[in-house]
Amino acid sequence: MAIAADGAMSPVTAFALIGALGVGAQWLAWRLRLPAIVLMLAAGLMVGPVLGILDPTRDIGSLMGPMISVAVAIILFEGGITLNFHALGGAAKGVRRLVIVGAPLGWLLSTLALRYVAGLDWGSAAVFGGIMIVTGPTVIAPLLRQARMQRRPAALLQWEAIVNDPVGALAAVLAFQVVVVLQTGQGLAANGGAFVIGLVFAALVGVACGWGTAQAFRRALVPEYMKVPVLFVVLLACFAASDAVLHESGLLAVTLMGLWIANADLPSYVELRRFKEHATILLVSGVFILLAAAMQPETLALLDWRALAFVVVVIVAVRPLTVLISLLGTDLPWAERLLVAFTGPRGVVLVAVAGLFGERLVSLGVEDAARIGPLAFALVAGTVVLHGFTLTPMARALGVASREIPGVLLVGGSKWAAAFGEALQSAEVPVLVLDGNHARLRSAREAGVPVFYGDILSEAAEHGVEIMSYGKVIAATDNDAYNTLVATDLAPEFGRDNVFQLQRVKQESARHAMPATLGGRALGQGQSYFELNLLISEGWAMKVTRLSEEFTAEDWAAMNPRAILLARLQPNGDLRLHAEGKTLEAGPDTRLVAMVPPENAVS
Repeated sequence: MAIAADGAMSPVTAFALIGALGVGAQWLAWRLRLPAIVLMLAAGLMVGPVLGILDPTRDIGSLMGPMISVAVAIILFEGGITLNFHALGGAAKGVRRLVIVGAPLGWLLSTLALRYVAGLDWGSAAVFGGIMIVTGPTVIAPLLRQARMQRRPAALLQWEAIVNDPVGALAAVLAFQVVVVLQTGQGLAANGGAFVIGLVFAALVGVACGWGTAQAFRRALVPEYMKVPVLFVVLLACFAASDAVLHESGLLAVTLMGLWIANADLPSYVELRRFKEHATILLVSGVFILLAAAMQPETLALLDWRALAFVVVVIVAVRPLTVLISLLGTDLPWAERLLVAFTGPRGVVLVAVAGLFGERLVSLGVEDAARIGPLAFALVAGTVVLHGFTLTPMARALGVASREIPGVLLVGGSKWAAAFGEALQSAEVPVLVLDGNHARLRSAREAGVPVFYGDILSEAAEHGVEIMSYGKVIAATDNDAYNTLVATDLAPEFGRDNVFQLQRVKQESARHAMPATLGGRALGQGQSYFELNLLISEGWAMKVTRLSEEFTAEDWAAMNPRAILLARLQPNGDLRLHAEGKTLEAGPDTRLVAMVPPENAVS
C-alpha cells in the first residue's frame, strides 16, 4: 500500500509527490509570472509542517541525507559547467574581488551578526558564518531567468554564487575543525593537516576528473549516446572520493570538474550542458520541496524575534557591506554594485550544509547549535521571498535590466528584414538584425535598425549580443537549411514557441524535404524568403495598426483582405509573432504589424 495506517507513505509515493509538487510549482509560477522558488517553498511547507502529508524523515528515512548531498553535488557541477571564462568579460575583476575579498569579509560579518544579533556562541557562529558565504546558485539561476538582467551584473551574481558555494562549505569545515579541537582537546596540528590534505586532494581529484573526461570525449573514447551517463558516473565518483577524505570537500571537487569541462571547448559541450540544465531543474525542485517539508513544527518554534532581526541585518547590512567593500576600486557602475549588494538569496546548499553541521555540533555538546538549522531556513525563506519579488523591479529601477519588452532577433539581412525591423521599432519593440555579410545589412542600417555583423551561432555573437534582451528569434536568410539549423539550435534556449523561420521552399519530392520535426514555426502565412522580398520590391509595405472598440480585428481583416499578418503587440507589451495557420484574435489597444499591398500602404 502507498500509505500506511500511521499516515506514512511509501518512498515511491513520496518521490512521486515531491516531483509533482516541484515541477507543478514551477509550471504554475510560469503561468502566473511569479518567482518559482517562492511557490516551491510554499508547497513544501504546506504538505510538510502545515498539513503533515509528507514527512521526509518518516517517509524516506536514511535516504534523505545522501539524496540531498548528491543532488547538491550535481547542481554545483551543472553550475560549474556553465562558467566559461570567455563569458566573464568585464565582470572578471568583480568576480575575483567577490571571491577573494568578499568570502572572508562575509564570513567575518556574518559571524558577528550571528553572535550579537542571533545570540549564538562563538563556535556555532563561526561555523554557520562560514556557510553563509554561499549565495545559492539554485536560487540565482531562476531569479536571473525571471529578471532578464544585463550580461555583466548577471555574470557577477552567477559566478559568485557558484564559486563561493564550495568556498563557504570549506570555511564551515575549517571552523568546525577548530570547534572540535576546543571541545575535545584534539591536536590542532593534526586536524589542520587533515583539512589541508583533504582540500588539496579534492582539488586534484576535481581537475583530474575534468581533464580525463574532456580527453576521453575529445578523442572519441566514449560513444555519443554514452557521454551523459559516463559524465554522471564520473561526477558521482569525483564527489564520493573527495568527500570520503574530507567532508564537504566534494563540493569543491565537482565545481572544479565542471569548470574544467566548461573551458575545454568540447564539440558536444552544448548538448551536455542542456541535458544537465534539465536535470538540475528537477533536482532544485525536489530538494526545495524536500527541505521545506522536513521542517518540524517544534524546530520552527525555535525562531523568535532575534531570528527575524538576524535576517534583516543580513539583508540590509552584512550583504551590502560585504559587496560594496569588495568592489571598491573596480570600474563597475554604482548601479550594478548596488544591485549585487542587495541581491543575496540563499538556497538549498546553505540549508543542507547548515543542518549537517548543526547536528554535528550538537553531538559535540554545543547546545545552541540546534538553532543553526531553523536560522538557516529562516534566512533562505526570507531572502528567497524578498528577492523573488524585488529583483526585477530593482533591476529596472537601477537601469540594469534588459528592455521591458523582449525584443526580436532577425537572423538574415534583407530588404524585408529591414522593413519588418523598422516597423517593430516604431511599435517600441527592440530589434537586432544579424548577418555574416556586410552588404546584406545595408538596408537595415539605412532604415536605422540596429545590426550585428556575424553569425548568430558564433562565439562572437554569444559574447557580443545581449541575448537576454531578446525573447523571439526569426531565422530569415535565403538558406532554408541554415534557417532550420538556427531555429533548431536556439529552440532550447528561447523556447520552441518563440523561435520562427520563414517558410521553406517546397521541394518537388518529399524525399528531399527536411523533416518537419526540425526548425521553428513558420512565420506569417506561408511565404518564403524569396516571396516576401519580391513583394517588398513590388511596393508592399509594413504597417502598424492599433485596434480599438470601434475598429476591431474583423474590421481590419475586412479592410486588408490581402494583408500578411506578421505580429501583434498586446496592450501589456507582450509581443506575439503570427504563426502560419493561426487565426487572428485581438482586442482593443492591440497593435497589428502586417505587410500590406500598395493600395493599402497609405491610409
